[in-house]
Amino acid sequence: MEGYVKSFRGGIHTRSGNQMIVVIDSVGSKAEATKLVGKQVVYTTEAKNEIKGKVASAFGNSGALRVLFEKGMPGQALGKKVELK
Repeated sequence: MEGYVKSFRGGIHTRSGNQMIVVIDSVGSKAEATKLVGKQVVYTTEAKNEIKGKVASAFGNSGALRVLFEKGMPGQALGKKVELK
């Protein structure tokens, strides 16, 4: 399953560097998103390095996912594809 990184998770004054909001086109509701909690997510950089993460929870009511990555994500990851295993 493939999705894309929509944004960093954060508030008005803070931004979490290792938490990202991921959208998957085939997931359209919060109920479908909660079934994916615990799955592994892999982002591959342009240098072919992999940054692994885990789906922590659903985000919002439209089926987005909150993903916790093992280290901070680069800004270049916004809008790029990730693989859900």
